[in-house]
Formats: sequence, C-alpha cells, structure tokens
Amino acid sequence: MIEVTERDEVAVITLARPEKLNALTAGMRRDLAAAIRAHGRSVRGIVVTGTGRAFSAGEDIHEAAGKSLVEEVELFHDMTRAVLETQVPVLAAVNGLAVGGAAEWTLSFDARIGTPAAEYFLPENHIGLSISNASSYLLPRLAGAKALRLVLDSTRMTAEQALATGLLDEIVAPETLLDTAIERVHHWTRPGSATAVHLGLLRPPVDEVERAFARETEAAKQVEESGIAQAGMSRFVNRPRR
Repeated sequence: MIEVTERDEVAVITLARPEKLNALTAGMRRDLAAAIRAHGRSVRGIVVTGTGRAFSAGEDIHEAAGKSLVEEVELFHDMTRAVLETQVPVLAAVNGLAVGGAAEWTLSFDARIGTPAAEYFLPENHIGLSISNASSYLLPRLAGAKALRLVLDSTRMTAEQALATGLLDEIVAPETLLDTAIERVHHWTRPGSATAVHLGLLRPPVDEVERAFARETEAAKQVEESGIAQAGMSRFVNRPRR
C-alpha cells in the first residue's frame, strides 16, 4: 500500500490504497516512518504523494475503532518525528483530499505543493478525536491565530483556501505536480548548497515538537478515557452510506 521509487535522485513515496482514499492503517504508518528514515540521508530529497482522488483520508478509522487511541496517535507522531530527523528536504505533493492525521503530517514537511483538487480537512473535533503530529504546535506556526478556529470548526478547505491560510505553498496543474516537487528539491540542493544546515536552523525545534507530542498524547488519553473518542469513531463507522 506504499510504493517507493527513486526519480532523479529523489525518493518518491506514494500512498497506493486508492480504493480506501489512501486511509492509513497502523502498518502503513509504520512503513511510512521507516521509508522516510531509510531515505533521509541517501537522496537529494523526498516527495510524498497519493494515488487517485486523495492524498490520504488520514487514519483508517474502521481499523482503529476499538484500539488504543494513544497508540494510534503515537504512530502518527513517529511519522512526523521521522520527517524532522531527515537531512534532506521533504515535500508533500498533495494531489487531492488530505484529512486529519495525514493533513497534519504534511505540516512538518518543508513544502506543500497542491493541485486545484487538493483539499485540507481537519474533522477530529466534531468526531470526538484529538489532533496529532505536533499540529498543536505546527498549525499555529503556519496559520497563526486562525489555527484554533480551523480545529474547532473541523474545517474543510479548498486548495485556494489552504493556500491563503498557509497550509499550501503553491498550486500547480495536476500533470506537473511531481515534476514541480522534484524540481524544487533540485533547486534547493544544488551542488555547494548549505541546505542541510538551513533545514536544521529553520525547521521546528525538536524539543518544541516533542513537547507537543507529549501534550497530544495526553489529550488522546483524555478523549479515550472519557468515551467520546470511541463514540465518535462508532458513529463514523456506522454512519449511513450514501
């Protein structure tokens, strides 16, 4: 469900579960963290994208229902941790819908390039779940004072809205999405560039991110122990199909 190829010295990681909108199982999240770590020093950069209509629908709630929410959240945290451990640029090529934990994961990337079909959707609050991926720290870093409302409203944004909010950096034609992301990596990693040093200086500080992880793990524990998380997942799983 995850494909890794190398193109022009760039690792392209593709979420390949289009029949489920690339929803992330626990195994996929482990594999993504491992793939990022495996290529975080050996290539010029990493690009993550999806297949079909979605970048990723986020957590596979059908699989997660009944499992420990804390463990599920910590798998997302390790995906973000893996990105920030790399010494090369990591870019999201957002081909379609990005939901929940998958959308939040991209906030740790060095750039997010989307197509007109790209959407960002943060549904957790209205489902009774808590946010993850250090987005409690990363979202205000990108969206400023709008971050609170984006979460509390369970906002769904078009590509243009995501661009205006700061979640996307640019919008390109679908047929040029991967080429643009790879070209950006090449531009940033020209011979003689000090990119690795500047990634270390300008990325979110690791200690701040780890503190956000700890707070989000505690929040996941709270919504799990209160029962609202499992109730929300149950409503989602059993909702009428259109």
